[in-house]
Amino acid sequence: MLGRTPRPAQGGFTLIELLVAIGILALMAVMGWRALDGMQVANARTRDHTDAVLTLEAGLAQWGADLDALLELPQITPIDWDGRVLRITRRSSTDATEGVLVVAWTRANRNGTDQWLRWQSTPARTRADWQTAWQAAAQWAQSPGDSARQREVALAPLAQWQLYYARGGAWSNPLSSAGAPAAGASPAGNAPVPDGVRLVLQLPATHPLAGTLTRDWVRPTLSSSTP
Repeated sequence: MLGRTPRPAQGGFTLIELLVAIGILALMAVMGWRALDGMQVANARTRDHTDAVLTLEAGLAQWGADLDALLELPQITPIDWDGRVLRITRRSSTDATEGVLVVAWTRANRNGTDQWLRWQSTPARTRADWQTAWQAAAQWAQSPGDSARQREVALAPLAQWQLYYARGGAWSNPLSSAGAPAAGASPAGNAPVPDGVRLVLQLPATHPLAGTLTRDWVRPTLSSSTP
């Protein structure tokens, strides 16, 4: 009696093998998605940190530029700090014939976050124009309207800030008796420009440069004996 010829084994995977392969592929897909999502989050965080640092650096550069462009004119206040806002009379950066600018710096709450803010007036060509801009800067720092807020720029979240003036070889609070100008020291009724201005910013924990940041400005016309 002839024996049956054995049938060749059929190729392919069993159902269990297919399920295992699908499970492995699914696990690899999940791990890959999580890795990609983590990279995207890290890139977004790095981009936000970089933007925050660059914006702060731009603000500090503008701070120095405003002080460098400060003007001392008869019957015009060049610089004033009242504990809330610093106001500066400066020359225009585009064309000297356009008049002068009033810029102001303050810390105020915007959208639930305390921010370091800069405000700039339109060019003032007459003393009356300057007076209007000077008062508008103070009003902006106290209770800004919509039109005033359109002229402001937010530069960084800010927990606290403080200014110091250099006079007579020492730094002091501008509002203290030590920081006040000496009687009779200002010609034509102007408050004299301090020898230097020290800016101290307290950045919140959410900022990449969290902590205390200090920036000193020295009046360009001052001799090398500045503190």
